[in-house]
Amino acid sequence: MATHEDISEQKFERLNQNLAQVEALSQRLVQALSVRKPANPTLNGPSQDLFARAATTYWADFLENPSRIYEQQLEYWGKSVRHFIEAQQAMVQSQADPEEQGDDRLKGDRRFSNPLWETNPYFHYIKQQYATNAATIRQAVAEIEDLDQTDKQRLDYFSRQIIDMMSPTNFLGTNPDALEKAVETEGASLVKGLENLVADLEANNGELVVRLADESAFELGENVATSPGEVVYRNKMMELIQYAPTTEQVHSTPLVIFPPWINKFYILDLKEQNSLIKWITDQGYTLFVVSWVNPDASFADVGLEEYIEDGFLAAIREVKAICNVKQVNAVGYCIAGTTLHLTLALMAKRGDKSVKSATFFTALTDFAEQGEFVPFLQNDFIDGIEEEVNEQGILRSFIMSRTMSFLRSNDLIYSPAIKSYMMGETPPAFDLLYWNGDGANLPGKMTMQYLRGLCQRNEFIDGGFELFGETLHISDVKIPLMAVTCETDHIAAWKDCYRGFQQTGAKDRSFIVSESGHIAGIVNPPSKKKYGHYTNADLSLNADDWQEGAEFHKGSWWPRWETWLRKRSGKKISAREPGDSSHQPLAPAPGAYVRRKAMG
Repeated sequence: MATHEDISEQKFERLNQNLAQVEALSQRLVQALSVRKPANPTLNGPSQDLFARAATTYWADFLENPSRIYEQQLEYWGKSVRHFIEAQQAMVQSQADPEEQGDDRLKGDRRFSNPLWETNPYFHYIKQQYATNAATIRQAVAEIEDLDQTDKQRLDYFSRQIIDMMSPTNFLGTNPDALEKAVETEGASLVKGLENLVADLEANNGELVVRLADESAFELGENVATSPGEVVYRNKMMELIQYAPTTEQVHSTPLVIFPPWINKFYILDLKEQNSLIKWITDQGYTLFVVSWVNPDASFADVGLEEYIEDGFLAAIREVKAICNVKQVNAVGYCIAGTTLHLTLALMAKRGDKSVKSATFFTALTDFAEQGEFVPFLQNDFIDGIEEEVNEQGILRSFIMSRTMSFLRSNDLIYSPAIKSYMMGETPPAFDLLYWNGDGANLPGKMTMQYLRGLCQRNEFIDGGFELFGETLHISDVKIPLMAVTCETDHIAAWKDCYRGFQQTGAKDRSFIVSESGHIAGIVNPPSKKKYGHYTNADLSLNADDWQEGAEFHKGSWWPRWETWLRKRSGKKISAREPGDSSHQPLAPAPGAYVRRKAMG
């Protein structure tokens, strides 16, 4: 029978074996970091000027009103000392008394769900001290005066980033889950975590991009993006996929979807149960979807002109030819919805009536209110983007991904990093997260046109956006329109989408607000019966009044949209197979362009 000493010796031996792997992994870590090509320094954080002005304002307040600052600091230190004394007393009692916890500002926070945060005096003290630190930072920022609204919003954003970053759960010594796992596994979890870290760095040229999903669990065309179809046209900007019919008859007017080129189109075809692509074909439509190219540095001079000419207009032209029709219906999602608006304004200027109706999914056109993107749309940050694209030719995918992730840093950065690097867990086999990590680069010229002309100067609303020798304004768009937005969308806030949609020139307009966010609110199949939606026919109201008078409907908005689309899609005809004599299939769906990775 093994003695206690034998067991302890075996544990130490296993621990030493595990830690011996660290040296080899460290060498790989150094090698991975040595090939890193960092983004422009401006992109790695807020401008020094903003913090300098905030600090100056803070100390100016101190000179003008020292009692308030002293009061704030004394409150902070008083709480800190009180927490320490409470922790000391609890250590004497061998436990923290849950009945004596007082105000718990982190109640319900999933990061602190481990019972040790309440029962262990050390962790309880750390948790309460973090809550005090966070509250003090928030209070200090809230009380700063003499900063304009934009700078105040930026300071609030960056202070929240500091609060999230300094959470004790982000550090091994103050994360009970990670410490317990390390003890249970004799250090194997830490070694596995380091392996995960090194693998992520190696896969992204030295950039730390936290892997959100187990990429080995998915294969395009096998268990994601499986709807049958064919690539029937290809140029330098996109592949045009025509999906196979699933009904004997289809509406005569075909439908073409333009997804965003920031991510891949198969968010609309993750799996059969929630595939909008499959659902549309099941309703009896001839469906085409654009799959955008994943650009490299050779696309540096590609602008919105190429996306419109070789993307939107080319796809509409080829769909008309394949289906032998004069008009199509179109859908634009996110940035592709913004650009579809531009395209329709250009077509109106040219007298081109090829689009019968258009639908927009979470599409911004009026950027007067920048919402959560205020920190990223000021000159210092945009100047950094400009330097980046001038050097690289593209805005590399990881920069956009990282920017979006920091809007939800706890969910999309710190929590996955903790599980992968501190707990040594394999990322989950989750198709949505797999898609989220399969990003795309953006051409340099297009990036700056979008950021400067549309986002910063709001030219499509104010004065007109210059393209192809035309001055385009949203009021030029007069065809029947529907907009679908999402109630908790943090990328394209529904009220901002609504404000732009109100300024179109169309008389036939419908507006929907779906429950949930930018993705879940759109990928919301009727079979799930999960999220409802709101409608209100009076688009003359401001957003708050529209919402107040809106009618709530249970279930997905998909059937409501299909009813609207059906009235604009013509009579039924025999189903069309992909392609024609002039458009022989080039490759089965999902095509070749979607397989190109952004990093490499």
